[in-house]
Amino acid sequence: MASLLIALLLANAVFNVVVWPAFFRRVAKDPRAKDAAGKRTRFFTVHAVLIGLALALAVVSAVVAVVAAIQGL
Repeated sequence: MASLLIALLLANAVFNVVVWPAFFRRVAKDPRAKDAAGKRTRFFTVHAVLIGLALALAVVSAVVAVVAAIQGL
């Protein structure tokens, strides 16, 4: 059971690291990301925060999985 949980945590980490940076590049290029003056909009800020949180969760998932694997859980 523990190895399944470790695998799920690692899969979550890999998924987040692969998917979210590509999505962020699309958000940054979206016309809604900047206003007429070239300033970043709430659209950009909200997506940047959400993507940042997803990547932080990826790091936490990877660390917990590695610690669990090392401790033999």
